[in-house]
Amino acid sequence: MSEKRVSIADVAEALGVSTATVSNVIHGKTKKISDETVKRVQEKLEEMNYIPNMAGILLAQNNSKIIGVVINDGPKYEGRVLEDGFVMASLNALSKEVNDAGYFMMIKTTRHCEEIPRFASMWNMEGLILIGFCEAEYKKLRENMRISFVVYDGYFEETDRIVNLVIDHYSGGYQAGVYFKSCGFGKALCLSDNYICMDAERIDGFRDAFAPGEVKVLQIPILREERQRFYEEQLEVIKSYSAVFAVSDYYALDFIHCMQHKGLRVPQDFSVIGFDDSIMSQDHIPSLTTIHQDADRRAKLAMSLLMDMRDGKKVEQKIVLPVRLIVRDSTT
Repeated sequence: MSEKRVSIADVAEALGVSTATVSNVIHGKTKKISDETVKRVQEKLEEMNYIPNMAGILLAQNNSKIIGVVINDGPKYEGRVLEDGFVMASLNALSKEVNDAGYFMMIKTTRHCEEIPRFASMWNMEGLILIGFCEAEYKKLRENMRISFVVYDGYFEETDRIVNLVIDHYSGGYQAGVYFKSCGFGKALCLSDNYICMDAERIDGFRDAFAPGEVKVLQIPILREERQRFYEEQLEVIKSYSAVFAVSDYYALDFIHCMQHKGLRVPQDFSVIGFDDSIMSQDHIPSLTTIHQDADRRAKLAMSLLMDMRDGKKVEQKIVLPVRLIVRDSTT
């Protein structure tokens, strides 16, 4: 049976002082307490193995040194969003920048934006970074939170104390299309589960590298089992193309696996380009030609912007970062 946790009241009773005195020492509010009493309380806390309630301490402080990162756990991830290559790269880069700045990082996954203000206030956070909520109600979030936040790839009107930190999605799609054209492909297939936000920009860029009618867009199912059945049904259409652009590495690698299962080869039968340059795209066999976005640069900028907003400095409300094509073994 576990021992009873020592409370502030227990420490106060043992010393013959008020609970307010013990609480103030724990929270560093000692201006009106004598040095002798502070020392006695600190010694008794150690002697009794008092374990502080960290949530309470953080709420009592002016700055918690916590940066929250909230990730949209959309249906396509099937409950495994933290395994996604783009998300993993983003979190690794953010973790380094947050640590280097002397802060702590707390991560939450959710599909529901209304949970975000409660998450931020619960831990008295100093800033937030939101990933994957492209069309969220940011104005409403802004009204419900006092802290500043940075959004990765959002789509919303400019609002105070929110920075939209995006990449050049159109350019990435266009670069993929230009590369296929330079390889002699006269037509291409594009794979996406939607035509909104960043995916629409990637598709538009890809299309514009070709002549009208040379790009066919296949809207693929979000769930993997349904997508595999879809590829089965559309196999003859798919085989009529030898150049394929997927709007993410996730979908590009999934497509390769499905085609290999059918005895088709990459790049001999299909040249495939993805988007993101995740670690999986580099380690995969064949390695994936893809559009590289710099996770380290975006993380460094995100943390810097949060600190600037915290200090009341004026910042740009939308910043667009460049991308570039990385050619590997999945294209001829």
